[in-house]
Amino acid sequence: MKTVFVLSLLVVGCLCAPQQNPNPYAGITITKQEENNNIGVEGYHYSYEQSDGHKKEETAVIVNQGTEDEALEVTGSFQYQTPDGKTYRVDYKADKDGFHPTITLL
Repeated sequence: MKTVFVLSLLVVGCLCAPQQNPNPYAGITITKQEENNNIGVEGYHYSYEQSDGHKKEETAVIVNQGTEDEALEVTGSFQYQTPDGKTYRVDYKADKDGFHPTITLL
């Protein structure tokens, strides 16, 4: 009987222990945001920064509008910090020829 009681206390103690947050993004907020969404008209632009240092900016324009070669050309960048404290920035362009990134360690 005593063993069952002690075992029960151990189980309750484990269940009451603080649990690690299963959502690694909890508490991250957007600190700055800009948006100009004209898709279908001339293109679009948006940017944001988060409280954890992540940033993203993207702009798209329609090139060769009204021709058979009409396409959306996108340029942008994003920046993030890795768990070991390094900050990376990726600048990119996406066009009819593909996605062209450049990665920089800041």
